[in-house]
Amino acid sequence: MKLVWSRPAAADRREIRSWIAQDNPAAALRLDQRLSEAAQHLVDHPDLGRPGRLPGTRELVIHQNYILVYDLIDDLVRVLRILHAARQWPVGEPE
Repeated sequence: MKLVWSRPAAADRREIRSWIAQDNPAAALRLDQRLSEAAQHLVDHPDLGRPGRLPGTRELVIHQNYILVYDLIDDLVRVLRILHAARQWPVGEPE
């Protein structure tokens, strides 16, 4: 399988890193690395996450505050969004 980050997921990742880096740059880098490693781990273990709230999606809790939303299409693991756990989801269809 291959890993693909959607544009919204990549934007989520940048925003999370920037937000955390304002107070703690080292923590921002650690969380970003954790997101990257978790997403890459899905390549070998695509069913690791729980069934998602949107049909056809799965959700992997990366940290107590962050959830990686993804789907599986053929030989792709597609990261759709990275959400804060307190965020209302779904608010619309992922891109």
